[in-house]
Amino acid sequence: MIDIIIILIVIGLGAGTLGSMIGVGGGIIMTPALAFIGLIPSHIASTSLIAVTSTSISSTMAYSKQKRIDFRVGLRMAALSIPGAITGALLSSGIPLGSFKVYFAILLMLTGIYIAYKNSIIKEKHDTKSKPLSFHLLFYAGSFAAGIISSLFGVGGGIVFVPMMVIILGMEILRAGPTSQLALLITSLTGVFTHAILGHSDYIYAISLSAGAFVGGQIGARLSLYIKESILQKILSISLIAIAVKLIFDFIYKE
Repeated sequence: MIDIIIILIVIGLGAGTLGSMIGVGGGIIMTPALAFIGLIPSHIASTSLIAVTSTSISSTMAYSKQKRIDFRVGLRMAALSIPGAITGALLSSGIPLGSFKVYFAILLMLTGIYIAYKNSIIKEKHDTKSKPLSFHLLFYAGSFAAGIISSLFGVGGGIVFVPMMVIILGMEILRAGPTSQLALLITSLTGVFTHAILGHSDYIYAISLSAGAFVGGQIGARLSLYIKESILQKILSISLIAIAVKLIFDFIYKE
């Protein structure tokens, strides 16, 4: 048990650092780790979300001091994602672990590939006021979907928030990441409370991950000042695809 706790603290530290730098909350690392331990999907999602919240609190504090958060965009995304976060927590109880891994892997793979090819194309910054209604509807729908993904998979929704801000709003990732942390904080808290009411969380694992994630959030916020945007984009894309491949191989091997 002690060995697992130490491992989870280290995982939380790495996940918090990476998650803070790219704005995804670290759940893309913590969720697979909990899946490999063998927790059921609802416990994976709720436990990871507690640690994601810890990262988001830490990162939001650091980024707020750096004045890199767009509060208007962050709060608007969070408000739209709250109903989705509640829905995701309710849905997490009915998914088998094998299916959970496959769905999560597909989500990561598609997002990683999309970012890898789309970010190189988007060089021009867009004014959202001049966009057609379909872009605004996509922003609203994407925020709601991010809430569902957040509570269903325990990833905080950043894998939707960051690409959406970069692609739809035309934000630089160096600003989208910090803004995502604010939205993540509110969305994750909603999911944590909903999962807690449903009795899903494993608090020992959650505290272990959170301890490392909180420190990692501070480290990531500072490191992001010295890393080029193109490198952050590559880190995000490669991280998502690598974890997706690992989950798929794990599922096939177990089957």
